[in-house]
This record gives sequence, structure tokens and C-alpha cells, in this order.
Amino acid sequence: MINDSLAVKSWYLIFTKPRMEGLAKDNLSRQRYQTFLPRVKVTKRIRGRYACRVEAMFPRYLFIHLDTILDNWMPIRSTLGVSHMVRFGGTPAQVPDQLVEQLIGNQDGCGINILPTREMIAGDRVEILEGPMAGYIGTFEHASSTERVRILLKIVGNYTRVNIDRNNIQLAI
Repeated sequence: MINDSLAVKSWYLIFTKPRMEGLAKDNLSRQRYQTFLPRVKVTKRIRGRYACRVEAMFPRYLFIHLDTILDNWMPIRSTLGVSHMVRFGGTPAQVPDQLVEQLIGNQDGCGINILPTREMIAGDRVEILEGPMAGYIGTFEHASSTERVRILLKIVGNYTRVNIDRNNIQLAI
């Protein structure tokens, strides 16, 4: 008989096959493993239109809660969608409980993590992501509407004000 007081549950990382995080999660859950797949809403341009999609916060990674003594780890590696357990020096990578608890706590009612966003303020350096001026760095002036913003670009030695779609810019590094 195994002493339950020796059992220690911790969170570990699984590396999944490309775009199979959900499939791996479902298959592991069917095998009665406790898993966690943090997801976020992202806005992407698809065929010229912007669409909100829900994607994995950490592509190709999935958290699994395992007991070092009681759980059978062998079926995990052959589960459909799983590539392998993340290991460092042959030891499975243990994830701090506080990190996973914080990710779980940041979810909304639909199980989607809310990412903190910072509104752009006048003077922020921004990069244009798409269009004929992709790659240009400018200065954010203000939001002219809910979908458009005005930025200041230095073109041929002169500063020019340009109105651009909000989704086509990001804070410059």
C-alpha cells in the first residue's frame, strides 16, 4: 500500500505537435489527467479582414498536473497530439504552482485569459505592420476613432500626419 502523504502533485510541461494543443488536452483528459491550456483572444488578419480568434497563449505547450508517485506517466508520451514532456537534464520540467494558479485566476467566464493591455499615449513610438509603409517607425499622436489612429511619420526629411487602421500598428521596441 502506498502512503498518500508521500504523494506530491506538481505542474509539468508537455510539448505538443504543431497546432494540436487542444487535441492533446482532450485526449489526456479522457485518460483522467488534469491538464490546463491557457488560451487568449487575438485579432488576426485573415484574407484581408480582421477576425477575433481564440488561440493557445503558449503555442505547442500544455500544462499537466501529475503526482510523482501515484500517476502513471507512460501513456502521456504516446497520447495523440503529444510530442514529448519538456525535460531539463533528463528531469521533467516542473512549473511553479503559483504561475499556473495565476494563469487560471486571470481567466474570464469562458476560460480565456485576459491579457493586460496598455493604451497607446501621445508620443509612443509605433511600428507599422502592414501596407505600403510596413516597417516604418512613427510617433503616435491620438486615436481619431475606434478603428483609426493618427501617427506622425518622418518621410523624406519632413514630418507627415498619417491616419491608419489601429490593427496595423504596434508599440515599437
